[in-house]
Amino acid sequence: MPAPVAIPFFSGSGHTRRLAKAVAEGMDAARLIDVEMITAEDWAALDAAPAILFGTPTYMGSSAARFDAFLEEASSRWPEQLWADKLAGGFTVATYPSGDKLNTLMRLVIYATQMGMLWIGPNAIGAPVDATRPGINRDGAMLGLMATSSRDKTHLIDSEDRETARLYGARVTQAVQHFRI
Repeated sequence: MPAPVAIPFFSGSGHTRRLAKAVAEGMDAARLIDVEMITAEDWAALDAAPAILFGTPTYMGSSAARFDAFLEEASSRWPEQLWADKLAGGFTVATYPSGDKLNTLMRLVIYATQMGMLWIGPNAIGAPVDATRPGINRDGAMLGLMATSSRDKTHLIDSEDRETARLYGARVTQAVQHFRI
């Protein structure tokens, strides 16, 4: 069995963790890695993974500082190009529908491409383009997965965003299978 897709994430209030779990539900095999509790085994899993999906909340228009600290530490893999040619993707969640989430995704794309990785965005098309899929990709994001914090704090992430996340996980699984033939 191939190594699972690695999903390193930071979650300040639980929203990003919930989104990471939803992404993982769409995959054949995934390893969730909370970057605040990263272990040597987690680093080895990141290095072995065919794909890495980065997850961070958007705080004040950018990725969370605690996630940025993980990215800075992970950049030690750059000189040897240990993550080159791995598939990459990312996701974020913010309080507002815009919330400047695009800026966070752009930060993740730039990081991944500097590491030599190949970026995979979501391809789920929902309403209003496809009226049979209301709520799917309701932010219209194609660079990466975007979600909006649920107003119902018992859910953290609304069901539409959870389903969009699951579909993104499935897309990444298909990409891994396609590129690893």
